[in-house]
Amino acid sequence: MNRRKVIINVCPTGMVATRAQNPNLPVTVEEIVRTSLECVNLGASVIHIHARGDDGRPTWKKGVFARIISGIREQAEAVIVTVSTSGRNWQEVEKRTECLGLDGGVKPDLASLTPGSLNFQTQESINSPAVIRQLAGTMRERGIKPEIDLFEPGMAQTVKRLMEEGVMEKERPYFNILFGSAGTSPFTSSILAAFQSLLPADANWGAGGIGRNQLPANAAGLAFGGHVRVGLEDNLYYDKARNRLASNQMLVERIARIAGEMGLGIATPADARQILGLS
Repeated sequence: MNRRKVIINVCPTGMVATRAQNPNLPVTVEEIVRTSLECVNLGASVIHIHARGDDGRPTWKKGVFARIISGIREQAEAVIVTVSTSGRNWQEVEKRTECLGLDGGVKPDLASLTPGSLNFQTQESINSPAVIRQLAGTMRERGIKPEIDLFEPGMAQTVKRLMEEGVMEKERPYFNILFGSAGTSPFTSSILAAFQSLLPADANWGAGGIGRNQLPANAAGLAFGGHVRVGLEDNLYYDKARNRLASNQMLVERIARIAGEMGLGIATPADARQILGLS
């Protein structure tokens, strides 16, 4: 009997965390590439990239994204690469879509899309209906599949409406369900079930959590038939008591081990491409 295969999506850097908070955080192009490749060797099949400039600060510039993607693909050609279009640090659509203009060997497979606005603990993330349409439309024009980040169940309804209107493709959408941000859904199994009930029938989805919510959300995602998202973008600590700093490699290795102990297989990049409907 074939085992269900789980996609491990790792988000190694993000836009907020700093090296001062966790020395294991990769912030240079070389560090992000090296960490990503090590995570692939441990079972990750999707790398969710936030680019950082030479000063270690987040950047939207596609040239930096290109250096990261090129470095990853030189040694792991099949791995799935996501670029972030987050509006957390800048709102201009031109900046948020610049990375979608990458082509050839550095064209991304996926791009993040948050279908609604939300509050983080100390700042807002604004995604107006017009901006969501622009981002989704650009992804469709460029042949880049959205990696849809859901922070509230109602965001799934927005996605389904955009699909009905033809702004987004309907076939096998890919969602990350994210729990535990200060201003959005907490993690409970019943809330996860509510999210599930609103997804399209052929959706692929993974569960992730902020801080202490990461491991419980990951475990529930495995148990409920989904995939997982891990990484220092969401969680800097290995333990719930926050006594031990994590690394991306530690987080990937742990969830791969748990999945194996549950009798699940770990999707290779080739497996993940087949699951998500990517070439």
